[in-house]
Amino acid sequence: MAASISVERDSSPLIGPRVRSLREARGLSLRDLAQRSGVSAPMLSQVERGETSPTITVAQRIAGGLSLPLSTLLRLDEDQHVAIVRKADRRTERRDGHRLDVLTPALPGERASVTVHALRPGARTGGPADRPLHAARSRETVVAVLGRLVLSIDGQRYQLAEGDAVTFDADLPHHFENPGRREVRFMAVVTAGLRAI
Repeated sequence: MAASISVERDSSPLIGPRVRSLREARGLSLRDLAQRSGVSAPMLSQVERGETSPTITVAQRIAGGLSLPLSTLLRLDEDQHVAIVRKADRRTERRDGHRLDVLTPALPGERASVTVHALRPGARTGGPADRPLHAARSRETVVAVLGRLVLSIDGQRYQLAEGDAVTFDADLPHHFENPGRREVRFMAVVTAGLRAI
């Protein structure tokens, strides 16, 4: 019976672009997703173009091929499509001269986070012996917003001047340091589990 139940026709135009966007964000071709999901490439193409409404079973397979729960693919676990985090409502952590503000809301299935950091002179985000805080296959991009910053990653040190950006594998041991006499600020974007092995 479940195989004959279709996702509502009103939602198929929304599902198609979402499937395409999620597939492309993972660097998958239609053939790759077909192989991972067990749904044929022509059927996936029709779904992405909004020409057909997938059955619940097909939608479940597509979600599985994208490593997502069905509810996330269909956005059943989201109340709205826009989430604003007001400055006063940011989650903030402070530790040893390091302040971290989380700009992204806690949404189900969220695979990226954006944070703003401030380091007092001489402060650091962690130490060389600290274990990585990010999930396996995570990638991080950091922009030095104010002042000079040092990134220490896997035993190597990199100097970042104001305006410089760096992208690295975030599941390696790393931390940031402020070697200067003024506070430094930087922004970090971490994407979880999207890097190819």
